[in-house]
Amino acid sequence: MRNGSRTPLVGLLALTALLGLTSPAQAAGRAKISAQSIIVNPVETKLDIQVWVNKDPSGQGNPVYRKGDPVRVGVKTNADAYVYLFNVNADGQIDLFFPNGYESGENGEDNFVQGGVTRLFPGKNAKYSLTVGGPNGQDRLLALASTKPLNLNDVAQFAGDQGFAEVRLQGQDKLAQALSVIVNPLPEDAWTTDVLTFRVGNGGNAGGGVGTVTTAPGQSLPTPPAQEQPTAQIQPGEKQDGSFDAAVVGAYDRLKGDESLGRATSYAVPWGEGLWQKFRGVGAYGDAVLLHANGSSRAYAVHGRLLERYLALAKAENAAGRPPSRLGWAAGDEKVIPRNPYGTTGLYGFFQNGALYGTEKYGTFWLTGAVLKTYQGLGGSGSFLGFPTRDQYLVNGAWAADFEGGTIRTVNGVPKVSRK
Repeated sequence: MRNGSRTPLVGLLALTALLGLTSPAQAAGRAKISAQSIIVNPVETKLDIQVWVNKDPSGQGNPVYRKGDPVRVGVKTNADAYVYLFNVNADGQIDLFFPNGYESGENGEDNFVQGGVTRLFPGKNAKYSLTVGGPNGQDRLLALASTKPLNLNDVAQFAGDQGFAEVRLQGQDKLAQALSVIVNPLPEDAWTTDVLTFRVGNGGNAGGGVGTVTTAPGQSLPTPPAQEQPTAQIQPGEKQDGSFDAAVVGAYDRLKGDESLGRATSYAVPWGEGLWQKFRGVGAYGDAVLLHANGSSRAYAVHGRLLERYLALAKAENAAGRPPSRLGWAAGDEKVIPRNPYGTTGLYGFFQNGALYGTEKYGTFWLTGAVLKTYQGLGGSGSFLGFPTRDQYLVNGAWAADFEGGTIRTVNGVPKVSRK
């Protein structure tokens, strides 16, 4: 992305030398550098961020923009956070377009985003705009959320009354390495990222800009075409090409989707070896998805806290490009579990390779394999064991799990159950 005119990249050699003092392994710290996702926190975090553009409300596609097209970016976090938005274009040029000097706060330093609130860039009545300038090719937009403000002085700096920061790096790898150093001192679960892609194609106003260009204050702001924000019109099971996935349509009807899933907030788009569609959710159900694995005739729903944990596991394992391997695809609809002998109620999600159990009292945890089979054979959360109180874990190389009323330990390959 390019925001306005550029000045010479002073200080790049100094920054490169500084990064050179740290080996790649040390620089990466806990961060995972990825060709697809730029930088990923391999640790499962409660903090989550979603980013999307006006041509793809799902954030999972790869929409095509022409040079001169207006771009609008949406961001939402599930908790209060400081947000940073970067774009890397096909030539490796990097732009930091949030924080910026046109949003609230001095020189854009107020990049605090309230949890659960959708933030749009540019916002209504903003004094700048974002338009595509090129070159043709693949762009990646990185959203980074942190529980604490980050010092990006080694990456980008504001000069005087400049509305957008001057980025001092070139190339996705350089950005990933620099950010990995910046986030390394944070607690391991204090930051997270999301990445979307879009392509820049031929046509439109070729112009002379590179990446996404801003319009300065006082100039007219282009209005995005209405059809580029189709969220309210998307139907259950609808794909971007106008066709429908029968399994998702059937699941929406089966589950009385108007009452439990709400309206679609994305198209049904490919995800791993299948597809998914996102929904706004209704009341206490929370945000939801319908998951349809290739080869299956049915799609299944996952909601709220179970969905958050499911996607967190996927994000930690594979940057949320497919289901987490320890669970796999949903194999049944989420169920509400009534009050058990300990007075606890919760939710249960069944998957190809495991299960998720969620309660407000303890949290949401996964079980798999022989431990899960033994637990369910005893009656699951309704048995004397009750709900799990942590994830399944290893003890001396053998699986174990803790519950409200006891434990399961694997001894010589056989699960053993103990009461408290």
